[in-house]
Amino acid sequence: MKIYKLRNLTKVFLCGVMLLGAGCKDHLDEAPPSNLTPDNFYTIPDHAEAALAAVYADTRLVYDGSGIFSSTWQMLEAPTGISTTETGQNSDLNNLYGLIYDGNTGHIANYWNGLYRLIAQSNLLLDRVPAITPMDEAQKKKILGEAKFLRAWAYFRAVQLWGDVPLITKPQTIESEDFLPSRAPKEEVYNLIVEDLKEAEAAGLPWMDATGRASQAAVKSMLAKVYLTMAGFPLQKGASHYKLAADKAFEVVSYANANPGTINLFPTYLDVHKESTENRLEHIFMIQYNNLVAGNPMENMYPNFKPVTYSGPGGTGSTIPTVAFYNSYETGDLRAKNQEGYFYTTYYTNGTGAEFQLGAPYIFKHFNQTSAGAPGLTPTRNNNLNVPVIRYAEVLLIYAEAQNEVTGPNMEAYNALKKVRDRAKLATPAMGTFNQTSFREAVWRERWYELAYEQITWFDMVRLRKVFNETTKGFDNFVGHVNKNSNKPLQEKHLLFPLPTPERRNNPNLSPQNPGYPEF
Repeated sequence: MKIYKLRNLTKVFLCGVMLLGAGCKDHLDEAPPSNLTPDNFYTIPDHAEAALAAVYADTRLVYDGSGIFSSTWQMLEAPTGISTTETGQNSDLNNLYGLIYDGNTGHIANYWNGLYRLIAQSNLLLDRVPAITPMDEAQKKKILGEAKFLRAWAYFRAVQLWGDVPLITKPQTIESEDFLPSRAPKEEVYNLIVEDLKEAEAAGLPWMDATGRASQAAVKSMLAKVYLTMAGFPLQKGASHYKLAADKAFEVVSYANANPGTINLFPTYLDVHKESTENRLEHIFMIQYNNLVAGNPMENMYPNFKPVTYSGPGGTGSTIPTVAFYNSYETGDLRAKNQEGYFYTTYYTNGTGAEFQLGAPYIFKHFNQTSAGAPGLTPTRNNNLNVPVIRYAEVLLIYAEAQNEVTGPNMEAYNALKKVRDRAKLATPAMGTFNQTSFREAVWRERWYELAYEQITWFDMVRLRKVFNETTKGFDNFVGHVNKNSNKPLQEKHLLFPLPTPERRNNPNLSPQNPGYPEF
């Protein structure tokens, strides 16, 4: 598979990404830059820091562009049924909305290549950094821990999307014995994910890191999320892993309760999408963006050809909420309130002018007023907003769901759910009115409402084998649920994405294709 070739991986090591505080020297004494290779690059601690910055940079690959009016991240939004599009120019995106995608769909190949490039970069760092001498051992341990976290993040997404996937843990060259790897069983992949996260947990990371690097809170939160997923489908580990998820999430909740100025919910929903709050408080881990390197990739959520930013009529509207989902929020839910929650139905002409009606709800959760403009706020025109991956709101809901599966609803689980609903200005029924089943569905509903449009909902649908029904407010079985954005039912095959056809042509050991999809 071409994604493992080292000649394509060493190019980014000179500077990596400058967003995370990892710099690169004006020159490297060991060799001219044009002669750098993996064999002579990893010689001093600065090389390790630059290599780690390159791994962080590759987290952005699964959010990048995928043709006209579309981005790779939309692969995880279009099939959920809670979004639709105002444009029809991107046939691959249309196929995702219509549930008729296959191995030739561009987003799928881009997502696969992005994850495996990140894995390859991580593997190279993990292989070479241990030999760097002299190097402070605490610094080395921390760098290796962060790389393990990022590799686990990539494999966690890959195994959820495709099931059995190649499990590569060493740098690859064309001479490598497993240069054309076969797919490893899902359980083996999950075992590596857990092992990597446990090692990252022991790496001496700070509880939070305002520079955007992995932290103790990020590692523990991700581990709780992995355990929760393992408890459900397809592994069905059940009670043991619900307890592991609850215990690990509770470590973060306990720290937050003792240190509310460090980890907490933001007081307002506007704080969720402000540049000034990035990597702080509720934002436990984010993908880093700065317009000098790469601008925020979520602008396909901006309305199509409506003047909501400084640039006037623009935007693509290729991911917008379905009216059915927007209308399903409880009466009084602040998350559905115009410009105060996660949606907006009016905005200001060219960002700062007269207010006008948009004619439909749009997603405000990723709208950057600093860049686009707002009354009294001159737009910077540089969308430096980060993309959230783990928020404390999700950790609270992970704890509430997992603890309920272990003991039924108890006060700690109830308080976690209530904290999320309190911010939405919603009354939560008394704890005594819930049984295990009704509390379970109450938490699931909050996940749909709180975490919508953060590329999380699809993973919930797959691990639960359930889908939120906007009309009944209950949950349908995954197979047979009709998405309201397309009026098409989800099928068994949709529990996994197809493997990308270009990769299978390059590597016959990836065959067979996932069930239900054409071979080529």
